[in-house]
Amino acid sequence: MQSNKININTLIDEAKFTPFHWGVLFWCLMIIIFDGYDLVIYGVALPLLMQEWALSAVQAGLLASTALFGMMFGAMTFGTLSDKLGRKKTIMICVAIFSGFTFLGAFASNPVEFGILRFLAGLGIGGVMPNVVALMTEYAPKRIRSTLVALMFSGYAIGGMTSALLGAWLVPEFGWKIMFYIAIIPLVALPLIWKFLPESLMYLTNKKEIEQTRSIVQKISPSQQLNGDTEFVLNEVTKGDEAPVKALFQQGRMFSTFMFWIAFFMCLLMVYALGSWLPKLMIQAGYSLGASMIFLFALNIGGMIGAIGGGALADRFHIKKVLTIMFICGAAALILLGFNSPQIVLYTLIAVAGAATIGSQILLYTFVAQYYPSTVRSTGMGWASGIGRIGAIVGPVLTGALLTMNLPHQMNFFAIAIPGVIAALAIFMVNLKTSVEAKAAAEPAVESNPVAQKATQ
Repeated sequence: MQSNKININTLIDEAKFTPFHWGVLFWCLMIIIFDGYDLVIYGVALPLLMQEWALSAVQAGLLASTALFGMMFGAMTFGTLSDKLGRKKTIMICVAIFSGFTFLGAFASNPVEFGILRFLAGLGIGGVMPNVVALMTEYAPKRIRSTLVALMFSGYAIGGMTSALLGAWLVPEFGWKIMFYIAIIPLVALPLIWKFLPESLMYLTNKKEIEQTRSIVQKISPSQQLNGDTEFVLNEVTKGDEAPVKALFQQGRMFSTFMFWIAFFMCLLMVYALGSWLPKLMIQAGYSLGASMIFLFALNIGGMIGAIGGGALADRFHIKKVLTIMFICGAAALILLGFNSPQIVLYTLIAVAGAATIGSQILLYTFVAQYYPSTVRSTGMGWASGIGRIGAIVGPVLTGALLTMNLPHQMNFFAIAIPGVIAALAIFMVNLKTSVEAKAAAEPAVESNPVAQKATQ
C-alpha cells in the first residue's frame, strides 16, 4: 500500500517565507505591542495616581508589584495550560484578560481595587508572552527562526514607547484614565485575532486535526501535493512528555531546566534593576538628571538593537554561544560604567548593557523555545518566565537596599554586574545533547525531505 507522509517539523524548518508567515508575524507582533503597552501604562499614570490617592513612594512601589506578581503566576499557569488547550485558545484567553482588566482599571475608586485589577491584568500579560513566542517559534523557518522571534519581541519595546508617547500627548488633557480606555482595543479585536491567527501546526498534528493541518500545510507550502492518503507526522519523540511540568525534568532535561531558570532570574533581575534605578545610579555618579534620563533611553535602544542583532547572530551561530558572550559583555560594560569615561564611550557602554539585559531576555525565550519539544514548549517557557519574574520583583528592591548603604558608585555597578556573570555560566552549562535539535539529529528522520513519497506501509 502506498502512502504520502509529510514530516511537519521538516516542512516548517525548510519552508520559504510566505505571506502566511507574514500573517503569523504581524498578529503575534500586534499582541506583543499591546502586551508591552499594558505593562508600561502604570508608569505613565503613576504621578497622577500618587497625587489623586495620596500614595507614598512605598505604596506606589507595592502597587506596581501587583502586576509583576500576576505576570509570574500567569506565565506558569497559562504556559502549562497551552500545551493541553492549544496555543491559539490560550492566547485568546490571555488577551481578553489583560485587555479587559486593564480597561476596568480606569474605573477603580481606590488603590486596593486598582491593585486587584492590575494583578488580574498581570495574569494575562505574563501568560500571553510564552504562548506567542511558542507559536512564532513553531512556524518560523529554521534559518531565520531566532531573527523572527526577536523581531516579534521588539513589539514589547514598541508597546512601551507607544504608551509613553501617548501618555505625554493625552494625559495632560484627558487625565490618566484615557490610557486605560485605549487598552480595550485588543479585546474588541478578538474576532479578527480568532479569524487570522492560526493554531500551532504541531499541536493540530498531535491532536489528529487532519483538515486544519491540511489547510495550513497548503498555505506554508502551496506547491505541496496532498491527497486523501496524506499522513502528517512529527519527528519528535513525545513518550514521557504527556505531563508537561513533569516532562521538564525528564529525559535528561532537569539540569538544563534549572540552568534556564537561573538565567531568567538573573537576567530579569538586571533588567528591572537598571530600568528602575539607572537614572539614580548615574546621578550618584555625578551626572545631571536630564543626562540620566537620556541614559535610560540609550539602555532601551541598546536592548532593541541587541535583540534583533543577537537574533541574526543566533541564526548564523548557535544561540547558546551568542547568549553566553552577550551576558559576559554586559557584565563587563556594567563594571566599566563605574569609572569615568568620555561621553561617547559612556553611551556605548550603556547600550551594550541594554543589549545584554533587555536583548538577552528576548533571546532567552528563543533558546528555551528551541530547546524543549513542542508538547511542553509553552510550559518550559512559562515556568522559566515565571521564575524570572521573581528576579524582576527582587531586582529593584535589592538595588534600592544597595543604594542605602552609600557604597562607592563603582561597587554599585559591580554588584549589578554579578548576576550577568551567573547568567553566562548558567547558559554555558545548558546541555545541548538533551535539546530537541540534538535528539532529532541523532534519530533517523522519517525521510530526508519533508515529503516521503511512496513509503511502504
